[in-house]
Amino acid sequence: MSLRFLTAGESHGQALTAILEGMPAGLPLPADAIDAELARRQTGYGRGRRMKIEQDRVQILSGCRFGYTLGSPIALQITNRDWKNWEERMAPQATAGTEGEEGPPGPPEWERVRSPRPGHADLAGALKYGHRDLRNVLERASARETAARGAVGAIAKVLLRRFGIDVGGHVVRIGDVEAPGFRGDLEAMRQAAEASEVRCADPEASVRMIGEIERAKAQGDTVGGVFEIIAVGVPPGLGSHVHYDRKLDGRIAGALMSIQAMKGVEFGLGFEAARRFGSEVHDPIGYIPYPDDWSPDSPDRLAYGFTHHRNNAGGIEGGMSNGEPIVVRVAMKPISTLYTPLPSVSFETKEELPASIERSDYCAVPAAVVVGEAVVAFELARAFLEKFGGDSIAEIDRNYRGYLEQLRSV
Repeated sequence: MSLRFLTAGESHGQALTAILEGMPAGLPLPADAIDAELARRQTGYGRGRRMKIEQDRVQILSGCRFGYTLGSPIALQITNRDWKNWEERMAPQATAGTEGEEGPPGPPEWERVRSPRPGHADLAGALKYGHRDLRNVLERASARETAARGAVGAIAKVLLRRFGIDVGGHVVRIGDVEAPGFRGDLEAMRQAAEASEVRCADPEASVRMIGEIERAKAQGDTVGGVFEIIAVGVPPGLGSHVHYDRKLDGRIAGALMSIQAMKGVEFGLGFEAARRFGSEVHDPIGYIPYPDDWSPDSPDRLAYGFTHHRNNAGGIEGGMSNGEPIVVRVAMKPISTLYTPLPSVSFETKEELPASIERSDYCAVPAAVVVGEAVVAFELARAFLEKFGGDSIAEIDRNYRGYLEQLRSV
């Protein structure tokens, strides 16, 4: 069975829910491993007041027993603490004053959100679904939904680590301030990034990035940036060249672009490759002989065999992992809610109005790193289970060990 998930919930609803199906039985899954990722998502310089209200914790409602997965669907729930302030405005069932004679019922006229924000889903969603109150769109379109995806990705990370695959990320640009990309040591990069308020591994660039956020804040504006996600320990052969929807880079890119506010994805050299000759772009291939004492259980089990002298491809060739670290960068636009709003119009009367203002962030790039890690981890876990899948961790372990032995014999 393919790994898959669904999420449900509104930004100011009672809770966010996720159903994860296809996770094998026998995986140790402590709730605090998920909570740690949820806590990371809530941090970062430039976050708004909402993160001071919420203290995200997961409830595992099904699919686990005594701390181990059962092989059945895993149900996750994250309660919205802010719900108590929104019960009347976000009531799932009709209450006094919400019934309407024409169209879907809604809140009193004075509570409706009428002027769509440029850059947000407000206008397109209202046109598509026939809503008169833009809150019916913005509540689900909100990036609050990524808390549920973060919980799913945290489980994917637990699975990947069981097989020696590690996923991390850091900020490489906020506004005009740029920092160096991945330099080969994921753990060192992670420690430096997590010590930074903007999740940037370069201390000097971190200070200047904070300055960019402060400049946007002073102007009632927002600022975007670029983050980089790295996966190490990925064996060659995840994904496939035979169909468009099985290409690993296509799947990862699609998952990253599905995160709210993302506008671009590149692997390895990315767009820079278009400016260079092929001899400068493609990665020369070498071979490192296996030692006599090699074992599929050794930490460096993937350090031998076919290798590349550089990693301009970002770890993926022909839609398949090639054994090098997967390196992908994502461009995030500035948040759409501006405290100095852009011009808009009333959705109902068409009169000119400033865009509506929702409680928001000045910069969410440091938090987006955590969401990016989650979706990349999920896609890698899905591809890993497709290749080595079984109904239990023990079965997958046998399959993976056999594949490593196969690689050695080539």
